[in-house]
Amino acid sequence: MRDLRQAVWKDHPANPLIAPPGREWLLADPTVVTPDQSPDGRFHLFANTLRGIHHYVSEDGIAWDKIGGALFGGLRAFVFVENGYHLFYERFVPPNKTVVAVRSSPDLETWSEPRTVLEPRFHWEGRVLYTNGNPCVVKHDGLYRLYYSASWVWLRDCYFIEPKYIGVAESALLLGPYEKRPDPIIGPSDEVAWRNLGAGAIRVVPPSKGVPWLAFNNGIYIDPEGRSRSEIHLLESDDGLSWRNVHDGPILAPEPGWKNALVYAMHVCTTKGKTRLYYNARDGWFRGTERIGLALAQTKNAKG
Repeated sequence: MRDLRQAVWKDHPANPLIAPPGREWLLADPTVVTPDQSPDGRFHLFANTLRGIHHYVSEDGIAWDKIGGALFGGLRAFVFVENGYHLFYERFVPPNKTVVAVRSSPDLETWSEPRTVLEPRFHWEGRVLYTNGNPCVVKHDGLYRLYYSASWVWLRDCYFIEPKYIGVAESALLLGPYEKRPDPIIGPSDEVAWRNLGAGAIRVVPPSKGVPWLAFNNGIYIDPEGRSRSEIHLLESDDGLSWRNVHDGPILAPEPGWKNALVYAMHVCTTKGKTRLYYNARDGWFRGTERIGLALAQTKNAKG
């Protein structure tokens, strides 16, 4: 993957690419397997509605076909490819917590039973409802890092919750056990306008060929008019733990239309020399629909 600090991101003209199925109003948190990784040379995308995680396929990563109904209950999935396919996701465990679970597959069709790899244990990971979710797994120097969201903040104009903190855990084995760092690495801050309410989700790219750790983070914030918002920023780090902004502003932000209100959870992948950022966005607040779109990385001097 090239140095994405030098890229500008342009929305695909076909956006939004995927709408919620049936009568549902939300399709969110995409994760993608590219053709060079997949068993059939096609793109595979997993995203969730409120009914569970759904599977889509595509020849070009633009036009998508849905396969069947929901695979299983859960949300905020992330697929890690290594000796098969491992789908990490957020799973509700009654009565009052969510955990990070993983299911494995040899072919993206049959999936193992869920295995819990991370669950809340620190005081900052919730109140009344304790949450671990939004997993992102990377491998670096022989260790696996599992970045995750924890706890929540209330979006009063949307009438739902979004993540408050981001933590990290490490393991020598992909399926764990994972050892958590005791403190969050990102949280809300009055000094960061685009993250003044919550940390949101994160997608991390390990260092490579002189490029430091990079991360895509959609902070949750209240804008000057008092509206809940989310936008995607690019961060960099020397160690993958302490992060700083690459740019003064966001790489993707709300704008009139299908992403009028909030722009959030994303997946970044490179295939056939092109880097793609799939994300979901919401067109309204309490009454709103969430769809999935695509932005493409271009060099700063690219035209068209």
